[in-house]
Amino acid sequence: MALVGPSPSSDVGGVRSEPLSSESTKALNQLARPVSGAVDDYDELLTLIDGRQLVFIGEASHGTHEFYRERARITRRLIDERGFNVVAIEGDWPDAYRVNRYILDASHDTDANTSLGGFRRFPTWMWRNRDVLTFVQWLRASNEAKSNPTAKVRFYGLDLYSLRASIEAVVEYLEDVDPGEARRARERYSCFDHVGADGQEYGYALATGVADPCEDAVIAQLLELRSRSDEYVLRDGIANEDEQFYAEQNARLVHDAEEYYRLMYRANVSSWNLRDSHMASTLDDLVEHLNHRSAPAKVVVWAHNSHVGDARATSMGARGELNIGQLARERYGDNAMLIGFSTNSGHVTAASDWGGPTERKRVRSARPDSHEAMFHAAGIHQFWLPTCDLTTDEELARTRLERAIGVIYRPESELQSHYFEASLIGQFDAVIHIDHSRALEPLELTPLWDAGEPSETYPSGL
Repeated sequence: MALVGPSPSSDVGGVRSEPLSSESTKALNQLARPVSGAVDDYDELLTLIDGRQLVFIGEASHGTHEFYRERARITRRLIDERGFNVVAIEGDWPDAYRVNRYILDASHDTDANTSLGGFRRFPTWMWRNRDVLTFVQWLRASNEAKSNPTAKVRFYGLDLYSLRASIEAVVEYLEDVDPGEARRARERYSCFDHVGADGQEYGYALATGVADPCEDAVIAQLLELRSRSDEYVLRDGIANEDEQFYAEQNARLVHDAEEYYRLMYRANVSSWNLRDSHMASTLDDLVEHLNHRSAPAKVVVWAHNSHVGDARATSMGARGELNIGQLARERYGDNAMLIGFSTNSGHVTAASDWGGPTERKRVRSARPDSHEAMFHAAGIHQFWLPTCDLTTDEELARTRLERAIGVIYRPESELQSHYFEASLIGQFDAVIHIDHSRALEPLELTPLWDAGEPSETYPSGL
């Protein structure tokens, strides 16, 4: 993810670069709740969450250790102390479902590392990393300690990039429950065969006129699977409700992914909106599906700040983009809580180009006109606060630049590539700040990651 930021200026769209006044710095210092690693760090945050069904926990990059660590700490407490029973991630549906089977002791995977083996699409480090591995191990142990099957935690992916894997999952499911329909599904999905396994290749082939759209075929397959859902679930116990739901969601994903890739080379805003709308609809389907059980679904969502924070409070919204945080507030109101992360400096795991090698890169100190620099002024290494507290001071409440690092980090063009304007008060309900952070450790290390970024060659100017 690389956001298009504002043009360089000391005063852009109301964003100012003056340092925080001593009065506002003192006010921020008093408002901050330090995070020290103690068991009670987030007691007040959990109190704010009480009564809510959905908690969205973001990240300011896809490659920062502390974001994953603290997100897991909060999620474990929500599971243990507040009855949350679903973790949904910004990851592909079939890959996450493999983890779901593992933590429910319903797979052939022998350990957590193997269960994460489905996450092979770039960027692999996003979910194949040490922090996620530890969390999956914890989920498995937590579920094993629960005697009631309906109380066990489940793990799902919300994203739509798994076009080919989802096609294979639909066919595999049908081979077990309806071999004749499996043959027909292969015929329908064969429309994609001439463009390979990559959805981007399909989109490019359509844009250049060398392929015909597969829209009709994927719609037909989705409708057919839905029309037979009750039959499959009831047929001799071969298919259970969860597996049928998994297959149907894969068929819907193929439908949405086909549309997403068809739009990719034509309208960036439309494809972004389609992706987040798909994630929001998948979340809705999960809640509805799991609410049929004795324990209502209570979901923690892990995704990037750019998806979790309400887009209406950012320059993304001004460009006509929406996101899952905005849609959740519109659909669930106060039942949804949005939590963001920020960091001032440190290191991050990222690539220099899409599909490029995994690197450990130095993160520049935040721009002086940013929220991150404002938080740095508090002089506290790690803290959190409810964003409504910022309304007590005009300087703290001001719209500022906010940094977003996705899977690509280009410090040489950081302002244009990684900053956008945002009002934290409208974007999140709470923010966690890690002043100096370190890079997420991938499960597959590379010489480039191990070497890091030499400080003597690092560009110094903003």
